[in-house]
Amino acid sequence: MKKEFVCISCPVGCRLTVWEDEDGAVQVQGNTCPRGKAYGVQEFTAPMRTVTSSVPVQHGEQLMCSVKTDAPVPKARIPEVLAAIRRAGVRAPVRVGDRIVENVAGTGANVVATRRVAEKKR
Repeated sequence: MKKEFVCISCPVGCRLTVWEDEDGAVQVQGNTCPRGKAYGVQEFTAPMRTVTSSVPVQHGEQLMCSVKTDAPVPKARIPEVLAAIRRAGVRAPVRVGDRIVENVAGTGANVVATRRVAEKKR
């Protein structure tokens, strides 16, 4: 079965056609660079995504802090990752890069803060 993707590895946005040949090798057509081929193979065999969200902040100048996974996670595991993020919270102060959830949903990726949140002045 052939699948079609638009490559997101670079700004060109090549239209890829990807399929498995008779020998079981994944074939990619339409890429203009090696990164496109690698993206096509990855997306066809085991799609991965970086997850972004936000978590509540206690005693912070902002109520929420944006977060993201520090590595892509399997696309099929995104609901578990989001559930773990929903259960998370953090107390101010928060610095960019602070780990909010380690090894989220057993994926090996950590959820890290992507913005600074200062402690609310009393």
